[in-house]
Amino acid sequence: MKTYSFPPRMMKRDVACYYLQLSAAEFEREISEGRIPHPVTLGRQPHWSKAELDAYMDRLTGLNDDDWRANSPLYANGR
Repeated sequence: MKTYSFPPRMMKRDVACYYLQLSAAEFEREISEGRIPHPVTLGRQPHWSKAELDAYMDRLTGLNDDDWRANSPLYANGR
């Protein structure tokens, strides 16, 4: 596998597995269980978006707090 100084924006399966530090079997299991997004076809091959993988991982780890109340003046002060 080619080594990058940065992760590419769109990744083939082997690079996406490496990026998430998952085996191919673990990667497929995470997709089937809905924790990793399905790929898009780019150049006739499946690719995963780095931004989408990051967003999924942020939700899994709690880094993306999508609580709408956080931006509401009514609720923001009570948190």
